[in-house]
Amino acid sequence: MPLTNHGTIPVAVSARHVHLSQEHLEILFGAGHELTKRADLSQPGQFAAEETVTIAGKKSEIARVRVLGPCRPATQVEVSWTDAMKLGVRPPLRESGDIKGSEAVTITGPAGTVELEEGLIIAQAHVHMTTADAKEYNVENGQIVTVEVGGDRPVAFRNVVIRVSDSYALEMHIDTDEANAGFISQGAKGDIWA
Repeated sequence: MPLTNHGTIPVAVSARHVHLSQEHLEILFGAGHELTKRADLSQPGQFAAEETVTIAGKKSEIARVRVLGPCRPATQVEVSWTDAMKLGVRPPLRESGDIKGSEAVTITGPAGTVELEEGLIIAQAHVHMTTADAKEYNVENGQIVTVEVGGDRPVAFRNVVIRVSDSYALEMHIDTDEANAGFISQGAKGDIWA
């Protein structure tokens, strides 16, 4: 069955980052610590914090990994496949928040260390959109689509998950490996096919 073009969306590149629970934030940065906003992100209410941590796997570590806020119920670390190879680990490809049975990782901050038995993932490419956006683009929450991005090295991302919530802003998120493969930088656009 041929695919239908459902319209154009903005594409954003998401670098490695950490989401912390309040408990782990205080272990890493000290009791009572609160995140300091560095810059707002495109998703409403989300921000890059001034705080950074070091993440470590079986082989090596990566320093100055940005913490994103606000705090979440569970700590989660998102990396690219290139990062995973450097760390010496094999995290699963997952939707954000789906960390059950994922890879172990050690997180170190200025005040302490957290050793997670699970929580390290490679985030599956996904499109954030509101209920109104989903209606306009004729897609639904959880639907798998293809997104094509043009340019000097055109690329089609398959198995992209549509994520619908009225707390979202319209945008596709890919990681740095995916962006590098297609020479994609911030401000790029993609076409949804389903």
